Amino acid sequence: MHRGPLLEKLNVYRPSGDREAAAVERLKRFVMEHPDCFERSLQVGHITGSAWVVDPERTHALLTHHRKLDKWLQLGGHADGDPDILRVALREAREESNLEAIRSMSEAIFDIDIHTIPARGAEPEHLHYDVRFLLEADRDAPVRASHESRSVAWAPLEKIMGLNPEESMMRMVAKTFISS
Repeated sequence: MHRGPLLEKLNVYRPSGDREAAAVERLKRFVMEHPDCFERSLQVGHITGSAWVVDPERTHALLTHHRKLDKWLQLGGHADGDPDILRVALREAREESNLEAIRSMSEAIFDIDIHTIPARGAEPEHLHYDVRFLLEADRDAPVRASHESRSVAWAPLEKIMGLNPEESMMRMVAKTFISS
């Protein structure tokens, strides 16, 4: 079963609180109920892979100012049928930052979030079941935003709340401090 590896990762993942634990359970149900969960064409929602890219010192995270959503976020995107969500996160991080030397810190899930994407054009409102991984890159390497972004930049962890105070962003910042 192509969904098996993701379900295995979800079964061993330890969420950081009740809210994230509820999201993990919702994500497991979604994956089990939808064989096409990795496909963008599943209009109720789909799996996405995100990259929480930090520098080796764990003082900064690489963020993108998303063009469509008009907010600073972690790098990431659609699985487009690929059930290897870590590979998706790495691919998206490289595409969105133009950095090649990005490495995974672990095969384990770093964070889980489920969020609503507003309707746009012919695309209805839907959910992103976002599976996030901790990645690392050199802060001195040049970055360049893709067409999907207005900008891409390293942000000091303590300044991220001013860029995007959403709970899931603050949770990843807190987890970064714990993992250092």
